[in-house]
Amino acid sequence: MDYYDMEKSPDSLNSPSSLPEKRTEVVVDDGGAVPGETFEYGDSFYAKMQRLAGRFKIEQRGIERVPEDERTDDGFRALLNVSTMWLSANMVVSSFAIGVLAKSLFYLGFVDAILVVLFFNLLGILSVCFFSTFGPRFGLRQMVLSRFWFGWWGVKIICVFNVLACIGWSSVNSIVGAQLINAVNNDVPGFAGIIIIAVCTLIVCLFGYKIVHVYEFWSWIPTTIIFLIVLGEFAHSGAFVNIPMSVGTSEMGGVLSFGATVYGFATGWTSYAADYTVYQPATQSRRKVFFWTWLGLIIPLLFCEMLGVAIMTATDINGGDNMYQDGYNQSGVGGLLAAVLFPPLGNFGKFCLVILALSIIANNCPNIYSVALTVQVLGRWTQMIPRFIWTIVGGCVYIAIAIPGYSHFELVLQNFMNFIGYWLAIYAGISLTEHFLFRRGFSGYQPAHYDQPGKLPPGIAAITAFCCGIAGMVVGMSQVWWVGPIALKAGEAPYGGDVGFELGFAFAAVSYVGLRTWEKRQFGR
Repeated sequence: MDYYDMEKSPDSLNSPSSLPEKRTEVVVDDGGAVPGETFEYGDSFYAKMQRLAGRFKIEQRGIERVPEDERTDDGFRALLNVSTMWLSANMVVSSFAIGVLAKSLFYLGFVDAILVVLFFNLLGILSVCFFSTFGPRFGLRQMVLSRFWFGWWGVKIICVFNVLACIGWSSVNSIVGAQLINAVNNDVPGFAGIIIIAVCTLIVCLFGYKIVHVYEFWSWIPTTIIFLIVLGEFAHSGAFVNIPMSVGTSEMGGVLSFGATVYGFATGWTSYAADYTVYQPATQSRRKVFFWTWLGLIIPLLFCEMLGVAIMTATDINGGDNMYQDGYNQSGVGGLLAAVLFPPLGNFGKFCLVILALSIIANNCPNIYSVALTVQVLGRWTQMIPRFIWTIVGGCVYIAIAIPGYSHFELVLQNFMNFIGYWLAIYAGISLTEHFLFRRGFSGYQPAHYDQPGKLPPGIAAITAFCCGIAGMVVGMSQVWWVGPIALKAGEAPYGGDVGFELGFAFAAVSYVGLRTWEKRQFGR
């Protein structure tokens, strides 16, 4: 079934046979697509495992391109699927925890923290929305698409970063959920809460794309209701404190560093954005996919993070001698929410916290589903191990990381969010430059080449530019263990202000222009 993009074949507009039809849909051909039934052919270990998966209705497809006739996620429901996917994944206590960091780590006031949340989220989600539009157009997963920017070999480095991101996100999120369970019942140790969340997540992700979307389609509803209850109870308590905004270089440093954390959380979905739209038909409107993705991201991010900013101000009452600070000291974010819900609601407040703890499942599903796809891109041999097996492996690994990290949550969260923001800013700088400047939009791709190393870019330019981006990151980052020279000038010593992701993006994008020009001249691809 072959369709053609008019951008690629302008002469077809002058063809007599094309005039009466006036076909305006933009659909790519099915080159390189793999029919679903072929996964079970043969007697290999791979085929046997796929037949086992088929028996239990587990998704068999991994990183293979999706044929047009198997893209059944269509119509308005498809747009709702992608929107509710990100709505559920972000209407969670992890988003709330980001807002809490404004005061606990960066010492910001209320208004300045709210402004940081607004503007850095608006910036951070743009790449997620944009790359989501690639799924319907090409039927390829995000890391597979990255081969067109980083090459067959270069993308393997990107995959390593993405595996770390997926596992890291899941670990951090599980720690938040475990804190909530511990706040409800102090007799439940942190490791038990982590295991409960991990097992529930694994069950959903094991079955694949459709079940993940079904779960995410509904799971935002109870968490939204409970967050509204939290908002109502906190507003009724009168515990809000309008902490004033600071001034000077220390304020600038706090704004930039908190902004880097907010950006890192918002943009964290970039590296697997297209994974959740690949079953949408190629005729799907890119503008609609972008808009509905944007809507599904911006609403929960702003609501939950701003709520976290507001409630954390209550810890300032009586110089820090209050139940909110006590709860936070004892059980972190879970203790803070318990201080809001338990006094007025009693056992129902505990029920609310348990539901919020289980909301982490929705937050972790994209990570654990996508980590399996990312591992498959690492090599031909990893692709020959079915997706669901890698899903199980990923789940076990992040449990092993989350349990020892439970007692160091704040430090883990800050450092991890910044790491995500750094590398994804560099990734976006290179990918967007290649897409707009060298491929001149979607018409510059030959999707059938996705698994042909000789027809993909060599990757020299991308990896070298990535290294340049790391150099920008290093001079601009502000961490406990390292403060770059430019970061030191962006705030008050000794920590300055974090401008790592901004410089990483700029260094990578600018250097890539010259490097890619040379690479195309030398290799012709």
